[in-house]
Amino acid sequence: MIKYTVRCADGHDFDGWYKDSATYERLAGRAGIECPLCGSTDVARAPMAPRIAKSRGDGGAVAQAHAQEVAERILEAVQEMRKSVEANCDYVGPEFADEARRIHYGEADERGIYGEATNDEARELDEEGIEVHRLPTPPRRNS
Repeated sequence: MIKYTVRCADGHDFDGWYKDSATYERLAGRAGIECPLCGSTDVARAPMAPRIAKSRGDGGAVAQAHAQEVAERILEAVQEMRKSVEANCDYVGPEFADEARRIHYGEADERGIYGEATNDEARELDEEGIEVHRLPTPPRRNS
């Protein structure tokens, strides 16, 4: 496995794991890698510093435990953000793009909303100057 930092055309960086560099190149070449923030498939590998491998003594176990703890904190923050949006905003479902336009152009009361939008709808809203953000969906956990 190989980890690359990938940057979309909008400048968002994100990490991706690939079987090998050929797999990355194949996916990137056919628009098979999507930015999790904006949905763009116009991506390229971002400049990266080489990583020097250290011995896997006790330090490796400590680093792995720390990485797991950080990942758990990130997932908790994502879940809290989503709960806050759901508690304080109106759910408009698949009508999100239309309702965002109505609010932006003063045809509906200004308020926080959330719902579903396709990548094309989100891109069109951005082109119209309507600010929207994607809500990350944390992975489901088996309880």
